Amino acid sequence: MADLQKRIDELAELMEEFGLEQAELRGEGWSVGLDRNGPNATPAPVHTNNVAPTPAKPTKKKKSIPKGTPVSSPMTGIYYSAPSPGAAAFCKVGDSVTSGQVVGLIEAMKVFNEITAPVSGNVTALKAENGQLVQPGDPLIYIG
Repeated sequence: MADLQKRIDELAELMEEFGLEQAELRGEGWSVGLDRNGPNATPAPVHTNNVAPTPAKPTKKKKSIPKGTPVSSPMTGIYYSAPSPGAAAFCKVGDSVTSGQVVGLIEAMKVFNEITAPVSGNVTALKAENGQLVQPGDPLIYIG
């Protein structure tokens, strides 16, 4: 429970930092949404009951998983595909990368953390978009 509270606090800080009106944090079978409707927003009432949550229904749509090694986010933060606005992206689909090469940045708590390629190869897919909020384990790119 303390881990969830920490993640919610981090999400609230990111909302404040980037001026976001809405944000959502999801896990398997649960989600928490934050919504800021201006300076006079009132908190939504909290409803508690002893009913077990209904598990999410599986969808019939199959997600295609790109081939290659995923480069996943190690933390919650904002993903950036380039070193600065207007600069060329660290990598794009088809680019050759080497192990240890910077392939993206994640900003967390006003610190930019370099994301490096764990293997050498060609970029087969870009899964995260520039400026997207990512969670630990979210795939950012795939290297084949």
